[in-house]
Amino acid sequence: MCKECGCGETNGNTRLQFLVKGYTEDGAKEVEKTLLGLPGVLYVHIHWHEGETTVDYSPAKTKLMDILNVFNERGLEAAL
Repeated sequence: MCKECGCGETNGNTRLQFLVKGYTEDGAKEVEKTLLGLPGVLYVHIHWHEGETTVDYSPAKTKLMDILNVFNERGLEAAL
């Protein structure tokens, strides 16, 4: 859990944590913006230098494959 932002608390949402290979600082910002643009994605927190990525979302509004496609489209390797 990130002590600065509390990203370890779920607040009742579905939370996924990925380890993503291939981030740059600017690329991570782009991924964050794109993920937040998906319906049902409520929160995204990326530690780009380590690849740690946390996504809170509603599976009723967004499918897991939609989230994974954001990484795949940018040539990033994401593992749960």
